[in-house]
Amino acid sequence: MTLHYLVISALGSDRSGIVDQITKPIHMENANILDSRMTTLGGEFAILMLVEGSEQAIDNLEQQLPGQESVTGLTIQTRRTVKRPSSESVLVYMVSVVALDHPGIVNQLAGFFSQRQINIHSLETDSYHAPHTGTQMFSADLMVHIPATMPIKRVRTEFLEFCDMLNLDAELEPYQG
Repeated sequence: MTLHYLVISALGSDRSGIVDQITKPIHMENANILDSRMTTLGGEFAILMLVEGSEQAIDNLEQQLPGQESVTGLTIQTRRTVKRPSSESVLVYMVSVVALDHPGIVNQLAGFFSQRQINIHSLETDSYHAPHTGTQMFSADLMVHIPATMPIKRVRTEFLEFCDMLNLDAELEPYQG
């Protein structure tokens, strides 16, 4: 059986039961959730999923999910995709950054990696208040794919120098997944 792939994104007011409602049609079609990200941002719930299934299952989901908007209260979008190619020619690294929060940190990090043709595979950020001082802090966790031909020592040195210039506390370590 040839597998087909569908990306589903949904956004709406957060409430209990949303995950059950959005995943039920996937289960009913005997499709499989390969990857997902779900979070609450402010008072909104956001979900992004990669689903695989038979051509018929994916066709059915594309038709059914927009009808779920009235049931779930979510704005739902779908998009066909293909299986991601193997990442054998890349080195997978995890990046952690902590700093005093200020505008532009994500853009500066993205620029650093983009200028070096390093792909950001995933990125998660958060802001929080430091425990004793109450100072607004920023944290980011990234998974990056570094081309295997790129000298990792050079990447690490340039990244840590870049972070020092911006007063970011950072780590760049091989993925241990």
